[in-house]
Amino acid sequence: MDFFARQDQARRKTKWLVVYFALAVVSMTVMIYGVALLVHGGISLQQRHSLDAPSVSLWDPTLFFGVACGTLAIIFIGSAYKTAALADGGSAVAESLGGRLVLSNTNNSDERKLLNVVEEMAIASGVPMPKVYVLDEEDGINAFAAGHTPSDAAVAVTHNCMTRLTRDELQGVIGHEFSHILNGDMRLNLRLIGILFGIFCIATLGRILLQVRGSGRDRNLLPLAGLLLLVIGYVGVFFGRLIQSAVSRQREFLADASSVQFTRNPAGLSGALQKIGGAGSAMTSPHASDASHLFFANGLSSSFFDLLATHPPLVARIRAIDPAWDGQFRQTAGDDIEKLQRYQQQHPPRSSAPPPLPNLPGLIIAGGVLASESAPPQAVRPRAVIDHLGNPQPLHLKYAEDLRNALPEKLQAAARVPLDATAVIYALLLSPDDTLRGTQIAGLASRVSQPVSAKLAELYPDVVQTAAHARLPLVTLALSALRQLEAGEYRQFSETLKWLIDSDGEVELFEFVVQKIVLRHLDAQFNGPRKATVQFYTIKPLLPDCALILSALAAVGSEDPGEVRKAFETGVPYLHAPDNSGLELLPAAQCGVQRISDALDRLAVAAPIIKKNLIEASARVVGADGVIHESEAELLRAIADTLDCPIPPLGVG
Repeated sequence: MDFFARQDQARRKTKWLVVYFALAVVSMTVMIYGVALLVHGGISLQQRHSLDAPSVSLWDPTLFFGVACGTLAIIFIGSAYKTAALADGGSAVAESLGGRLVLSNTNNSDERKLLNVVEEMAIASGVPMPKVYVLDEEDGINAFAAGHTPSDAAVAVTHNCMTRLTRDELQGVIGHEFSHILNGDMRLNLRLIGILFGIFCIATLGRILLQVRGSGRDRNLLPLAGLLLLVIGYVGVFFGRLIQSAVSRQREFLADASSVQFTRNPAGLSGALQKIGGAGSAMTSPHASDASHLFFANGLSSSFFDLLATHPPLVARIRAIDPAWDGQFRQTAGDDIEKLQRYQQQHPPRSSAPPPLPNLPGLIIAGGVLASESAPPQAVRPRAVIDHLGNPQPLHLKYAEDLRNALPEKLQAAARVPLDATAVIYALLLSPDDTLRGTQIAGLASRVSQPVSAKLAELYPDVVQTAAHARLPLVTLALSALRQLEAGEYRQFSETLKWLIDSDGEVELFEFVVQKIVLRHLDAQFNGPRKATVQFYTIKPLLPDCALILSALAAVGSEDPGEVRKAFETGVPYLHAPDNSGLELLPAAQCGVQRISDALDRLAVAAPIIKKNLIEASARVVGADGVIHESEAELLRAIADTLDCPIPPLGVG
């Protein structure tokens, strides 16, 4: 099952979620109608003060209509309120559960270990660096990933998950959570929180009515109604837990398998699950029940013979990835010293001199070429782009780790400090022409603070040397710090970035790619998450946009008109457009970056199958001559990133 098939499966589960939800609402409406009949009959008897009053009919259309409208209103308002509260994506969930944002420049060794693991996963999978949170008040070992899109995703772990697990075990847990990001699970899970909250509101209303006290001689029936609503509300809770279990339980096995495939280290994930068996994974936050289907392990106590469990039994999960397990869970209380010693042995302190770049000539990581500037373009199998899309392999992870460790310490440190990270981005975009670069630096000095200007001058030599090897991975590392900018700082940064790109009178391809990727992901932080609703289900209205994208890619790869046409015609069949679509190669002059940007924005709201065909067609255009150039890879990365289709390092493995 490829990336797009998994996305479609998640969408189909969303449709079933609506069916389950409708059944729960209908059942609760009928039961509340029964309560309303009872209360209505009791009130009638009190008003008549007579036991021989006429019996109340079991069918009262007016009463049923009122009950149905009231029930739907409560559920709708509750769901709408919760959905609005989650509009900020993963960070809203993490903060509601007591999460603390881990700063990108933290000096805490455990937090640094956690961030390093997440950074490596992000680079290796092609996913933008998510926000990272720690749940300090939770004693269990647990974690989750949440968000509407990769741009607003957050990964959160409990304190003991961060401190009690070894690096390999933590990597297994984070790999599991990245699987939920790549498979489209986290968006479904976030929708589930909002929808179910409305059902849970019935129980809340019952608790409120139960506390109402009457006065005078008349008996107050509202507490009785509250008690009955509370019972019905817990029937709704039962339905909600059943839905959570139906949606999430089987996908935990898939996420475990994906994590093992990603890290090629079943012992790491198995060890984490074994420690959870010994230490527990219970969550104590009052909002834990709403988000129970998000967690890495079961965060609630078992009930109804595990019928409502959102996760498979730990024993089954461990056996699935580690058949040789001895059946004994591991304790964590006494292994802290052992863990620290083992971690220090595996990760000795580095010397001040940065290690050489890994000797993996020609590997292309999400648009950044890890080779000397004069190295020839490397061969790439176009089909591998689709095969690895959303499906990173162990070599991708190893490559990402080596690449991050190979960056100069000064550059790594700058990419983790918000304002210094802006200097890193500016340095990436400075012109190689000495005269023009001097003009740009002078213009920047009047637009940014003096510390940023000084940091830019300090970092430029290292950035220039590194940029030939890993330009876009460096952008990925800086994203985490850039998200920590204040609103005013971000506004100044985005305006300065646009000025710098336009300062030479033209927008080059790499400048466009950086601007598109950086501002797209930061806009989700500062201007609200993007709408991810599909608007185009057929390719016909998008054919001009597809022709533009393929023409731009063909023009980037060669200046020979014959080769450009050959590349374009190689990719067109993979769009699977109608035979009479009339797709024509556009002149390079008509493939400006603004037109590319507008086309990508429209294609971003296309159905998954259209995105899949476009990515494959683009890969065929890029690989028509058997090799991939840095500029081609960068544009391909921008295309995939805009479509929320994460491409891992090309050419690896």
